[in-house]
Amino acid sequence: MAATAPVVRVRRVYATPSPDDGVRVLVDRLWPRGLAKADAHVDEWPKALTPPTELRRRHHGPEGEEGEFRRRYEAELAAPAAAEALARLGDLAARGTVTLLTAAKAPSAGHTAVLRREIEAAGEQGG
Repeated sequence: MAATAPVVRVRRVYATPSPDDGVRVLVDRLWPRGLAKADAHVDEWPKALTPPTELRRRHHGPEGEEGEFRRRYEAELAAPAAAEALARLGDLAARGTVTLLTAAKAPSAGHTAVLRREIEAAGEQGG
């Protein structure tokens, strides 16, 4: 039986949940404004995978540069707690759909793009 590629989707947390979402994972450090926890249908919130406040502020500030953000964020993801959370999501993605949820207006950019790539790689290695 051939292994299937991990399925990792990215959506805005404010969008209506879909049955196709699989495991819904909030990947923002802060809870989304104006959204009740019951309405979000979040299955997991691994804060170890969210960009630290300083990195997030720097990225969104005037000196924010995408390449530097990626390098620093990837270094954060190599820390033991983050690596463990990545491996867990990679395993989940290898078995079914994982949907990364963010409040960002451009959900497929920034930290979610890095996370998606890392989770897919973890799923290919572990699955």
